Amino acid sequence: MCGINAVVGMGNITRALFEGIRNLEYRGYDSCGVALMDEKSIVIKKNIGGVEEFFRKEHVLEIKSQMGIAHTRWATHGKVTRNNTHPFASCDGRFAVVHNGIISNYRQLRDQLKKEGHSFDSETDTEVIPHLLEKFYKVTKSPEAALVKTLHLLEGSFAIAFISSYDPEHIYCAKRESPLMLGIGDEIKFIGSDFNAFIDYTKNAVIIDDGEYAVISRDSYVVKNALTGQEITKPITQLDWDSETSKKGGYPHYMLKEIYEQPQTVANVLGLGAAPLDELVEMIYESRQTHLTGVGSTYYVANFAKYVFAWLAREFVPATSSDEFVSLASVDADSLVLAVSQSGETYDTLTALKFAREKKAKTAAVVNVMGSSIARLVDKVILQGSGPEICVISTKAVISQMTVMTLLALRLGLKKKVLTKKAFDRHLAELGELPAIIQGILNERSGFIHRIAHRYAHTKHWLYLGRGMYYPVALESALKMKEVAYVHAEGMPGGFLKHGTLALIDDSIYSIVFIPPREDKDLHQSTLHCVEEIRARAGFVLGIHFDERGKNKDLFSEELILPPVSPLVAPFIQLVIGQLFSYFTATTLKRNVDKPRSLAKSVTVG
Repeated sequence: MCGINAVVGMGNITRALFEGIRNLEYRGYDSCGVALMDEKSIVIKKNIGGVEEFFRKEHVLEIKSQMGIAHTRWATHGKVTRNNTHPFASCDGRFAVVHNGIISNYRQLRDQLKKEGHSFDSETDTEVIPHLLEKFYKVTKSPEAALVKTLHLLEGSFAIAFISSYDPEHIYCAKRESPLMLGIGDEIKFIGSDFNAFIDYTKNAVIIDDGEYAVISRDSYVVKNALTGQEITKPITQLDWDSETSKKGGYPHYMLKEIYEQPQTVANVLGLGAAPLDELVEMIYESRQTHLTGVGSTYYVANFAKYVFAWLAREFVPATSSDEFVSLASVDADSLVLAVSQSGETYDTLTALKFAREKKAKTAAVVNVMGSSIARLVDKVILQGSGPEICVISTKAVISQMTVMTLLALRLGLKKKVLTKKAFDRHLAELGELPAIIQGILNERSGFIHRIAHRYAHTKHWLYLGRGMYYPVALESALKMKEVAYVHAEGMPGGFLKHGTLALIDDSIYSIVFIPPREDKDLHQSTLHCVEEIRARAGFVLGIHFDERGKNKDLFSEELILPPVSPLVAPFIQLVIGQLFSYFTATTLKRNVDKPRSLAKSVTVG
């Protein structure tokens, strides 16, 4: 949650600060603010609204400065108001702070500071930090020493950056369980919540680890251990993302652009090579029990993986939502916990992995961001290579992760001799055709989906139904509809209908049913039974299927016919349809597609 950007350079840095914080807006966009060093004083500007609106209204780009910090907020403590917007200043105005995360003991700290004469203007947990810095500076006469003393008092998770008029040439930062990194350029240095903060200027990054802080100037940087004060030599990570891939490239929204990038992201996964996959397969094979975990969309990916492991490898791999993992999972040294996370910073998933490690379990993860907290925590990581996903709504990352999981299940099935080499090669060839099939769907079916979505955009309630592997497809597709269109959508297994949900069926409840290819005989037939149960009660059904037109005459209220594909790739195609359906519904309803209300891209708070 929230985006932090900071820049120090030789010339005017306000443009770089603006571009960096705009690139981080997917992390939160309730409000925005900056603190700029003006010779030896600090100028703070902040307001509610998005980054571009804020910079325009407050005329920030007209301010000349060689050093500044910026913040774009996703509200956790306090309502969306100007007073609750970062940065926050100390009473004397000599410190300005931005913060991502949650200070869990802020109430005790604030009460003590108030007793000592400090006054507060906001409802946030963050505001205790500049007051602590001011308090400790009076004793130490050093911003760095004041930071160290402050860090020793703070409880919770945080990434912090601050400037001080006592030291108008350096920016200070620190982290614990919230992402933070440095961008290293020639005579310009950056601090960011992720690479997007500075990718337009440099591809050299230094990852800050928990319990570390850094001090940067335009021509130097130093990283230290917060407990010992010892300087730490950190490697420079070379980014392989192109900044142009973060731009819309002519699409009206990042969401649509990223949906259309899915053929390439699948191709990227198929090009990973056997070695990293086989290493993880060996870990699964050697473990007494493997657990899958993720939260939100990645939990649905884990559920999809549960089905493909059962089908292709005859391996039961339970999937647990990472926010409930600690309460449910029984793991030990013979267990493997395999996590899925797009950002690699997801708080609940990090918590689950840390719990697993405490129990001596082996850990692995599929993530999209190199150098992320999860990537560095686990014993084995697979980088899925989706490239930056800017829209808050995850699409291409999900398809990419599903592809990784299918490859792992195939290779495990081959190792266990559940699959013959011939069957393995056939399935691998089917996956190899997936990029072209998705491209064909995008080229040839988008218009049909747009028309259907436009026609039914004002429907208030949707049931999304699937059986087998199509159940997690239904869950993820329903989530997209909720996230981006703000329409009530409920994903469930088709078999649930007769166990209570049929009582809901009337002319206000519409259903989408994801129907497998006819080749998957039993699943196909049982799914059609769901359709018949709804139609028998005069319910509306949008059937998404692979049969020829007229094969199921009068069975559907509306149908979308897909080209014939193998059962292995059919769920991927159905999910692409679900993504497009939610996107076109949202655009018809004039929703803010890339920045849906109340959501943020990287959920780094518990």
